[in-house]
Amino acid sequence: MTELTFPLSRRGDVLPEEANRLRAEQPVARVRTMTGDPAWLVSSYALAKQVLEDERFSLKDTANPGVPRQYALTIPPEVVNNMGNINSAGLRNAVMKTLSPRADKELDGWLQAEAHRLIDALVGQGAPADLRDGFAEPYSAALHCRLLGLPVDDWRRLMAGIDVAFVTSPVPFEGAAPNWYKDLGYLRERLVADPAPTEGLLGRFAELRRSPDVSDRVDDELLATVALSLFGAGAVSTSSFLLHAVLHLVRQPELAERLREEPALTARAVDELLRVNLSIGDALPRIALADVRVGEVLVKAGELVLVLVEGANHDPAVFPEPERIDFDRADNPHLAFGAGRHFCPASALGRTHAEIAITALVERLPGLRLALPVEQLAWRPGFIKRLPERLPVLW
Repeated sequence: MTELTFPLSRRGDVLPEEANRLRAEQPVARVRTMTGDPAWLVSSYALAKQVLEDERFSLKDTANPGVPRQYALTIPPEVVNNMGNINSAGLRNAVMKTLSPRADKELDGWLQAEAHRLIDALVGQGAPADLRDGFAEPYSAALHCRLLGLPVDDWRRLMAGIDVAFVTSPVPFEGAAPNWYKDLGYLRERLVADPAPTEGLLGRFAELRRSPDVSDRVDDELLATVALSLFGAGAVSTSSFLLHAVLHLVRQPELAERLREEPALTARAVDELLRVNLSIGDALPRIALADVRVGEVLVKAGELVLVLVEGANHDPAVFPEPERIDFDRADNPHLAFGAGRHFCPASALGRTHAEIAITALVERLPGLRLALPVEQLAWRPGFIKRLPERLPVLW
């Protein structure tokens, strides 16, 4: 088998050409990661789903010392198993309530007001404007500040931490640990403040700290770690997806026009935009805990398996005409939120976030379009997401 280097192209506007070729010719292909480690890259839908749902493939163990890696760890190993931390410490109910859109009766109205406030600021500033800094990041980060019970105005300091925390590097680098512990210290200070927080996840955690059933089993460091991890994973995922969704809509304005004419389609449209989005810059990693056959390959215990989400989500065996964005696609079992034990717990929240944002943008900015050729977009190198440094737009 030919050994490829991974990750593939960092451009987020074009499906990497290797995705279709590998799926057709080598759906389980040998690759070498940026750390120089060998791995198996899985690119078909059926095999991707098999790996994600089979608990013999472990996410937690990707942080173990000595295992093959996608890239060097830039956050403490325990953070990789964040959902395991949540479950083992009895924190799951608090986290799941926080991530449920139904838990906050005022959330939809608040998100709508926030979206329109940001659009008002863009319009007041005038075109061209950067939709990433002026809309996608503040909108997504403000939501996650609200979920955690943090001052919304603190969004920028936490997003700046993400810029370092989610760098992908072949070797550890000096700024990674100080960056993590700086933001962890901020969350811990908020958690133990007097008076104690009463809103969001930190408010729920403050109650748990006072509970004799929990306080002897969890420490403030773990609670702050869970909160910071959820902010990082949530804010970067929602903001980067939103940028990719807008990029599709401005390049195919007939799609945005259809949403203006048929707003009831928005929920289904968001699912289709999730399917085609290329924001997951690196595959989903798992370590095999046993010898497992995946397609024609016997994956050995201890080997690294990488699930190529864009390969699975463009598999014509499951999605007819996969490269066409089809808002009428009736069956859309995409893997944008993963699958199995690590299926994204915030999937409903992510959909709500995107639906409200996209509705506001297509209604308020009907002439939305790129301010420069798509080929001139600068895609961030060495980052866990395919992320445009700026998304300049006109309207």
